[in-house]
Amino acid sequence: MAAQSKEIPLPPWGSALAGATGAVLANAVVYPLDIVKTRLQVQVKRDPTDTTTDSAGQPHYASTADAIRQIIADEGLPGLYSGIEGSLIGVASTNFAYFYWYSVVRTLYLSSQTIPKPPGTAVELSLGAVAGAVAQVFTIPVSVVTTRQQTQAKGEKKGLFDTGREVIESDDGWTGLWRGLKASLVLVVNPAITYGAYQRLREIIFPGKVNLSPWEAFLLGAMSKTIATLVTQPLIVAKVGLQSRPPPARKGKPFKSFIEVMRFIVKNEGVLGLFKGISPQIMKGLFVQGILMMTKERMELIFILLFRYVRQIRSSQLQKVADATAATAKHVMPIVAK
Repeated sequence: MAAQSKEIPLPPWGSALAGATGAVLANAVVYPLDIVKTRLQVQVKRDPTDTTTDSAGQPHYASTADAIRQIIADEGLPGLYSGIEGSLIGVASTNFAYFYWYSVVRTLYLSSQTIPKPPGTAVELSLGAVAGAVAQVFTIPVSVVTTRQQTQAKGEKKGLFDTGREVIESDDGWTGLWRGLKASLVLVVNPAITYGAYQRLREIIFPGKVNLSPWEAFLLGAMSKTIATLVTQPLIVAKVGLQSRPPPARKGKPFKSFIEVMRFIVKNEGVLGLFKGISPQIMKGLFVQGILMMTKERMELIFILLFRYVRQIRSSQLQKVADATAATAKHVMPIVAK
């Protein structure tokens, strides 16, 4: 991470808090794109001559712009922010866990080196994958509930806890909250590719530069996320299909694995169906990753300055105590000598 190269390295929780803060701000800004990409990814492609709603009464979207227009027309502007509370909770927890464990495993790796040197691309990706896997195990229930909220019809809107209760009361029971875990564990390659690419691009484009400007961090974040999204989009679509309600063609029968979701999509929509929703996915990724890394760089710098200030105050206080002790000793020593 960038923080390791700064003068005063941040503890894992400092890096995690900086990353979580940036992620929440970024996702709050682009949340409407998250709603749109999720709904595009769960719908089944149909002929252009079909009506604008399917057999279950759900609207069908032709594009990102069409989805935004229909959602506002049907649900009003708040419809673009459906489920945002759960989403931001999930974003905060996932990113805090990810950056915390990424900082921990990277620090452990660097400390284990006989001759300290920056990890290579393969090692960087592996460290990111380990951190992502640990984070997913603890935070995927929020992702499942949020996906359900985002795909609920207008008359079926429920809050975070009611939607969670609905998942638990389904045939899957409590395990339904971890639906799509296998796909999520495979998808840890996404943030791994993202942050691995970020580190490599940083060394290539801005070699030796310790502190990046906000726009430099934004540029690197956007470029790295685009690369990761293009590589992992089919898995992203399959994960959303697993966590949402099954399409009408399944007659209420849920998918059992992300492989089954992908087979269903290819059979009904062709191979390109695995890349549906990629436009808002990339747009969201560009802004989220760009804003996240831009904000995280600033937050890390703020924490570093804060820690430096605290250390200076602590050193000053210790010096005062030492001086006071020395002064007291000078007064006591003549008395003892007598």
